[in-house]
Amino acid sequence: MLERELMKSSVMTPVRVAGACLCGLLLCGPIVTQAQETGEPTHAQAELPKVALTITGHDNVRHAFSVEKATTPREQQVGEMYRKSVPADGGMIFVWSFPRQSDMWMQHTLVPLDIVFIGNDNRISSIVENAVPLSLAHISSHGPVRATLELQGGLTEKLGIVVGDKVESAALSDTKNAAP
Repeated sequence: MLERELMKSSVMTPVRVAGACLCGLLLCGPIVTQAQETGEPTHAQAELPKVALTITGHDNVRHAFSVEKATTPREQQVGEMYRKSVPADGGMIFVWSFPRQSDMWMQHTLVPLDIVFIGNDNRISSIVENAVPLSLAHISSHGPVRATLELQGGLTEKLGIVVGDKVESAALSDTKNAAP
């Protein structure tokens, strides 16, 4: 008799199955959300707040951009991943809280990018042109920089932007909001 009662209480009725599933979702929900915030990116991020940026060449020609500012570690991790295009007057800037070596890569990045490293003097210290989409190769500033700027691939050559050109943006003077 006791065995029969125990078996009755362990039978999974539809109500018990639904309850167990709900408990599982409630317990795993925060983990899934956390994984989405810290795990491997799976899609393009929403457009980030933009800031005006100007690059002035050695010939005093000014090139104006409106670039997204990647501020949080997650925004920086995802960057331009999964985007199908970068506008010629757009891009993304990563401002560091102190000068440091910047190492980037193109994993999950579908379009070529020009990666512009900006020194502490707000001048371009190096440029990597047409970084290869989907590559896992590290792209390094080879020394401390205060910011990294991603532009449409081939744009620096097309516009004549070179090492030594001056970069101006409120993002570069707003150190309190710079990323760690």
